[in-house]
Amino acid sequence: TPALELKDVSKSYGDYRVLKSLSLQIASGERVALMGPSGSGKSTLLNCCSGIDFVDSGEVRVVGKVLNSMSQKELETVRKSQVGYVFQQFNLLPTLTAFENIELPAQLIGLPKDERLERVNQLLKQVGLEQKSNQLPGTMSGGEKQRIAVARALVHKPGLILADEPTGSLDSKSGEQVLQILEDLSQENQTALLLVTHDQASTRICHRVLSMKDGAIAS
Repeated sequence: TPALELKDVSKSYGDYRVLKSLSLQIASGERVALMGPSGSGKSTLLNCCSGIDFVDSGEVRVVGKVLNSMSQKELETVRKSQVGYVFQQFNLLPTLTAFENIELPAQLIGLPKDERLERVNQLLKQVGLEQKSNQLPGTMSGGEKQRIAVARALVHKPGLILADEPTGSLDSKSGEQVLQILEDLSQENQTALLLVTHDQASTRICHRVLSMKDGAIAS
């Protein structure tokens, strides 16, 4: 079963057609970069892949489940259990420690406490931030926050990670660290990755690079 499959997906806002009969398939463990100018539809595509937004026509499947035929409750279950998100601006909860931020998605799917603790501690070690476990995001650098965000995206072992410009607000060294972690953890867990980026160098961790233009995949 592909981790992500889009079939003839179209999406409009008013009279403006953002996505135009777009089709895409990503296998489990496959990493795909999506590039294209601002306004080409990349963010809308990510929103439709995550179920934040609904397509007007066509079909979106995440690990075999058709998002656009689900009830809100079913959709929330798939999003919590099968999708991990990495954002440009980290989106960590400021009142939670690094440990608690990573743990949250595992709590939401009802993972037993012992298993949660084991997973979080393992991920903190893998991203090199065991010593920051009890610190709040406000005390961390951008690169550290993004490494915590990557760990949070993977703690519940989703089938798909959606990463929207994950290195866009980082210096080159921190960006390289985050990319390496994304590559390593995706490979280890056989998690599919859809990486939206403007940075050609970021695509080095991906098996395929696709280009979007005017709401369609150009290559």
